Amino acid sequence: MNCESAQQNIVLAQYGELPDDLQHQLEQHLGLCEECRREWNAMLALSEELAQHPLAEPSPNLLAASRMRLDEALDAMPPKSVTHRFWGNAFRWMGYVQGAPALTVLLIGVGFLGGNIIARYQAAHVPPPPRTVATTNASQSAIANVLDIKQTPDPQIVQVKYNSLVPETMQGSLNDPQIRQLVMLATKMSANPEVHKDAVSLLVNQCRATAGCSDDGSNGDAYRGTLLASLHYDKDPQVRLNALQGLQPYVSQSESVRNAVLDALMNDQSSDVRSAAISMLEPVQADSSVRRVLRSVSTQDSSAAIRNASFQALQGSADIE
Repeated sequence: MNCESAQQNIVLAQYGELPDDLQHQLEQHLGLCEECRREWNAMLALSEELAQHPLAEPSPNLLAASRMRLDEALDAMPPKSVTHRFWGNAFRWMGYVQGAPALTVLLIGVGFLGGNIIARYQAAHVPPPPRTVATTNASQSAIANVLDIKQTPDPQIVQVKYNSLVPETMQGSLNDPQIRQLVMLATKMSANPEVHKDAVSLLVNQCRATAGCSDDGSNGDAYRGTLLASLHYDKDPQVRLNALQGLQPYVSQSESVRNAVLDALMNDQSSDVRSAAISMLEPVQADSSVRRVLRSVSTQDSSAAIRNASFQALQGSADIE
């Protein structure tokens, strides 16, 4: 694997979409290439920084209106014929060729070939760097992915096994910054789906505990932001349902949580997730935006069970008023 393909695979690995065979090749390349290893560490730092900030979510009404306007605009566009697209691309490339002097093209080609030959010669005569030796200190080693998460007999202690070119294990409380970082990484870049579920479950339990995700610290904001991202983007409906349960204590406290629950009610593909979203909205049924969404779902949804549940919730909000 060369550096160009490795840097492309780094992005896929960050989102857990890199196949296992390429993951192994990437780990071997990172052990040999200092520049790619710096790129990997920079991506990890960026992911951690983004995880510290909660997602700013648009309102459900704005999302619905924007989707309708986009569909109308796409429907109004006349389709381009194959001939029209072909000639458009041909004339565009002809303009590029005519605008470039022949001498410039020749010089660029000679420079490219010369630089390529010199780079190959230097690479062939430079001794390979020594392989990185993995240590038990997470701050001095690059974390590739999270392998396993276990709850110890002590409810305050979590054991996290992770890959740092070679497997390593760390054990400690979720209040420990390094343990917290590993668990957050497991929700985004775990190679094992079960480990991903376990990481989300740990955050759910932390958020459902007393003041586990309160607004008095950055940890709670980061936990809620991770659960909101799982609710929006995770492909496993069970993980989305679990994230929804972790956000339940905060639906009446946080507008972003309430908007995320409304979006799940309108757009999630799982009927279990949508039913749970309706139940979660009970404490805020008197809110006008919540009633609008429930009224829309109760009359327009394709599922009779969801329509009936939304209608019953509306009756409850009428009693509250």
